[in-house]
Amino acid sequence: LGNADTCGAFQAFSLFVKAKEVPAASRCPGGGEGVRWRCCRQAFEELPSIHRHVALHHSGDVGRQAGLGAGPAEAAGSPAGSLAPAGSAARPSGHSCSSPEISWTLPDTSHISQDDLTSIILFFLNILFLFAYLCHAVGSQVGEVLLYYCYCEVRDPEKLCAWQKALCQHLHLTGKVRVASEGINGTVGGSKVATSLYIKVMLSQPLFKNILCQEDFKSSAGGAHCFPDLRVGVFREIVPMGIDPKIVSYKETGIHLSPQEFHREVEQYLSQATQGQSDTILLDCRNFYESKIGHFQGCLAPDIRKFSYFPSYVDENLELFKDKRVLMYCTGGIRCERGSAYLRSKAVCREVYQLKGGIHKYLEEFPDGFYRGKLFVFDDRYAICSNEDIISACRYCGVLWDQYKLCSSQHCRQLVLTCPSCCNKGLTACCPVCQEKELKVTSRASGQILKEECECTRRRPRVPIEHVSPRMLDTGK
Repeated sequence: LGNADTCGAFQAFSLFVKAKEVPAASRCPGGGEGVRWRCCRQAFEELPSIHRHVALHHSGDVGRQAGLGAGPAEAAGSPAGSLAPAGSAARPSGHSCSSPEISWTLPDTSHISQDDLTSIILFFLNILFLFAYLCHAVGSQVGEVLLYYCYCEVRDPEKLCAWQKALCQHLHLTGKVRVASEGINGTVGGSKVATSLYIKVMLSQPLFKNILCQEDFKSSAGGAHCFPDLRVGVFREIVPMGIDPKIVSYKETGIHLSPQEFHREVEQYLSQATQGQSDTILLDCRNFYESKIGHFQGCLAPDIRKFSYFPSYVDENLELFKDKRVLMYCTGGIRCERGSAYLRSKAVCREVYQLKGGIHKYLEEFPDGFYRGKLFVFDDRYAICSNEDIISACRYCGVLWDQYKLCSSQHCRQLVLTCPSCCNKGLTACCPVCQEKELKVTSRASGQILKEECECTRRRPRVPIEHVSPRMLDTGK
């Protein structure tokens, strides 16, 4: 960016934040003396928090005002740091029967400068969060986001949780980490120096030795700014399927296929499907809002809202899977571990396979392969891209659009696809019913935020029953 562009961007950013200020006279009724800004039906008390919100969710608006190009969602680029392919078809190679003691070692960072250890966005947090926008706009990779999991026996989850929290704080990482007696599942963001150290320490942890390897870490462009904070906790499952791990264990998972092997299988499946000869189902294990913006060609994508509904979906549609070869996939592979184990426990499929490393690893090998559209991620980026396809549409006008925003109603938890044109018309809720309800909620004097499911979501069947004919499956529709 030139000097004029930079100045214009700063000015546009400042004006946008200024426009969100709550007048001093109306701050008390709006929810307390500390509320100084309001945007997207959210209240902000501190300048860095409103800066962060605008940089992450309104960079496109700021860019248009400044006359610049793409915002973060358009310039995020493909996942960074391609790694080696993930091995050949086999059962998981690291299911440990014993649980070594947890090492409390933290890496020595005394020789690393604060600038290198923390992302530039955090370092300049109190100056201006516009750097988040500028770094994305010029395609700079300030840091990265890691995604990984490891199934193993953990004798003391509380101890592992405490160590993991200390490690992430030591390296200035943000994100979410789930610990359970069956292993660990995490996604963390920070500078590249910090994430590299994190991987090194995780691989040297005795608990994960000979189980976790370099290829198990999926990386993409991002940083600590992609998460609001750090959350590390102990849970019953490292991925919430809602079934006791002792009843359906990761040890009974399907056969793992490398990205290359999975690619060949999908190619063969699509070829046979066009001739009406396929005995295979290509199954997306993710939620409907994930597959909506990106999926494999010819897949069966269940219309479910949570992974905990997946077992019920299988139960209600067992006839669909009878005598079929099933190719399963998800974002990073973890949902397929338990999902494939559950499907295999029903003893109706001929064979169950899963994509090792998930879509993340597949896109590193085949950015223009059979997966089309964006890859949904559970952080403030919402999606990362590897191809130019847009396969979803604006909720209101139907124009091609795949950039999610949170529903503007405070009581709602849903994501909405609404294009800039419809946003400018005030169509920012996930449905007309929700938009109407928003008016009632915002009129409450107390400013209380209600947390409940959206009414349009409640009309969605919890567990859809597929009305798919054998002919439709054979043709890959």
